[in-house]
Parts: sequence; C-alpha cells; structure tokens
Amino acid sequence: MKSESSERTQDAAGRPADDGRADDGYADAATETFVAHRNLLFTVAYEMLGSAADAEDVLQETWLRWAGVDLASVRDRRAYLVRITTRQALVRLRTLGRRKESYVGTWLPEPLLTTPDVAEDIELADSVSMAMMLVLETLTPTERAVFVLREVFAIEYDEIAEAVDKSPAAVRQIAHRARAHVSARRPRGTVSPSETQDALDAFQRAAATGDLQGLLDILAPDVVFLGDGGGVKQAAPQPVMGADRVARLLVAGLGRITASSLRPAQVNAYPALVLRLDGEVDTVVAVRIDDGLITGLYSVRNPAKLSHMHRETALRR
Repeated sequence: MKSESSERTQDAAGRPADDGRADDGYADAATETFVAHRNLLFTVAYEMLGSAADAEDVLQETWLRWAGVDLASVRDRRAYLVRITTRQALVRLRTLGRRKESYVGTWLPEPLLTTPDVAEDIELADSVSMAMMLVLETLTPTERAVFVLREVFAIEYDEIAEAVDKSPAAVRQIAHRARAHVSARRPRGTVSPSETQDALDAFQRAAATGDLQGLLDILAPDVVFLGDGGGVKQAAPQPVMGADRVARLLVAGLGRITASSLRPAQVNAYPALVLRLDGEVDTVVAVRIDDGLITGLYSVRNPAKLSHMHRETALRR
C-alpha cells in the first residue's frame, strides 16, 4: 500500500515539485478541491472523534498535508482527502481515548449545531445524534472509522482499506463486526417532525415552569438523563434513569431558570434546548424522542465543549 508521502513529490521548501503549472493555479486547484469536500471531511472527523474542536484541528492537519500534495499524482482527490482525514482522526482518537480514561463524570460528545437539511438526511441525522455517537464510542478506533466511512458515507472497501492501512478483506470483516455491534445497540427510530416539535414544546414549557406533572407526562418511563460537566460545572455524576427521578432532577436543577433563558435549537440533527445565562451558553440539552415521549436527555455543561457552540449561536443570532 502506498503511503501519503510516497504518492507526492515536493521541493526543498515543502511545495509540490514543478510540473509546469503556475504556483497560483496549483494553489487555486488545491484550495477549490479542499473546500468542495470540507463538509464531508469535517463530518467524518467529528463522527470519529465526537468533538467539533478536534475535528477542526484534524481538518487543519489535513489541509497542511493536502497543500503539499502533487495533484497530478492523485487519481481520486476526494478519496485521498478522506484518507488523510481518517488517518489524522485515528491518531487523535487514540489520544482522546487516554484523556477519557481520566475524565470526571459522564463523557458526552461535543454538541454540534446542525441545519434542517441535515435532519432531512435520515442516515446522516441518525449517525450524528447523541445516542448514536455514544454507541460509536463503544467501538474500537478502527471499527469506528470503518463503520463511519462505509455505513454513513458508502465509501468503497478498497478506499477504506487504504485509509486504515488494512487489506480490503480485513476491512470487510471489521465492517461486518462493527455493523452487528451497532445494530444491537442502535437507538429506536425517530418520530415525525411534528410529533417531535410537540414533545419539545411541552418539555420546554414544563421545564421553564417547574411543572413536575407536565414533565412526567412527556417523559418515557425508561427515560435516561446523562450530564457532562467535565468536573468543572455541576452535573449528574452518573446516569439518572426513570421518569420520576429524571423529572425531580430537572425541577430541582431548573428552579432559577426563566422561559426566556431557554431557546430551542437543532443539535446533532435532533431537537435541543440551549440555556443562556448572562449572555453565555451555560447548558445544551439534546433531546431524544421516540413515539412522542422523551427517552433520552443529554445535558452538556462542560465549558470546553460549549465554546464552539457559543461561537455558532452568536453568529446565528
């Protein structure tokens, strides 16, 4: 298998070797290709890492390597970019794994604001949901990469093999194993947009007014609440399960919140509530809804995971 370095030629300054084209034209072509595939590359990195900030860093590393590639030697530019991104994400994923071992409390993916067109793509929406991201956390780094590339983006086995440095036959086996693992843990199907919105509206009203019965009416009996404060902000240290326990936790925690502090949003392609205090994003609660009832609440309070969210919400206001 060819390495990235063996597929390119560079001069002493790290630029592509002269192939008769003007430098500006080469740079324009490299930039145009990278921009055209940037959303794909970001999503691959985010789904592998569960962190928008780390995904952005991976894209920066990808760009630095891509800028030095001899485009004339690249047969498939999209595949080449995906390969660089995947390899960089795998390196970072192993580092993140060590960080998570010492993480304080429950670890949740970094919330990501998404647009309506993402939610309309059912497969993509499911793959970036908080529930699915947590399922992907149970895979090994290589299994996660193979699953994301094959099941979400339908990338060919040969291309995936080059990205993860495995044979196509090995990749097929890994894909089969990862698919079975995810299928056994895959969240239930989602309801219609109107049912989802009705449930979110009812939850927002009950949460803002501290209406215990209203919360009990909208929570599924087996609802699970997960809180991520990263040891910096107060959060439930362990999962809280059951409608009564979750409702009482919410009433106690939301006592100082007014209705105007809560804003609906779409996070990880699913409905969410964003709590802003003193102009800053304090908490993001992603909501999982099945059959008109809330089955999962994912509350992120760790400031390090909300910095990206704060920038995005500020831009959209």
